[in-house]
Amino acid sequence: MRAALCWPERGEATVRYVPNILSLARLVATAPLVWLILVHTPGAYLWATGLFFLASITDTFDGRIARRYKLVSNLGVFLDLTADKVYVAAMLVSFTQVSIVPAWITIVIITREFLVSGLRSLAAAQGVVISAGKWGKQKTMLTLLALGGILLAMGLGGHTAFPLGLSTGGAPHSFPDYLLGLADIILLLAVIWTIFSAVEYIRGAWGLLMEVGAPKTAE
Repeated sequence: MRAALCWPERGEATVRYVPNILSLARLVATAPLVWLILVHTPGAYLWATGLFFLASITDTFDGRIARRYKLVSNLGVFLDLTADKVYVAAMLVSFTQVSIVPAWITIVIITREFLVSGLRSLAAAQGVVISAGKWGKQKTMLTLLALGGILLAMGLGGHTAFPLGLSTGGAPHSFPDYLLGLADIILLLAVIWTIFSAVEYIRGAWGLLMEVGAPKTAE
């Protein structure tokens, strides 16, 4: 009887750590995901697609669980944001390494992340919170959709990325090639959304940027 009465408390204690564990798992999964991309074979890309799909699921559920059970914490927010940025940036760099995504796209997207992080740090030092805008949320969705599409297309044997001028096998002639082309178009849209998102953040922090005087710094 006593054990039965204690079970809810134990259950609540277990649930408390689930969001952070999911975010941490997504962060740890970055290493094998990068390795599979660098192997650069259809089989490796299929495994990477599965791993990417699982990581995307954790990205969906960790936030929902945290909000439903009111488990939002500074550590959870840090792990969630860090995991998202790290595995997206790592994938882009890996795709650039194997000549699937041109370097300029990777530079634009990663530069935006540094810019936003800098603006948020400046705002936090002034006691101001800059929340994510609609362009940023849509940019994230487009980027993940494009990266997942590229992984799947490469896993199915795609080899022509015609929208980005990286054709390695002539004109597209199969479903994987067209899928890869579609994913590249979505990635180009993600770049456009990335630029608009950066502008949105700069506009939101413009008052702080133009403020005269020494900024406050965290002790």
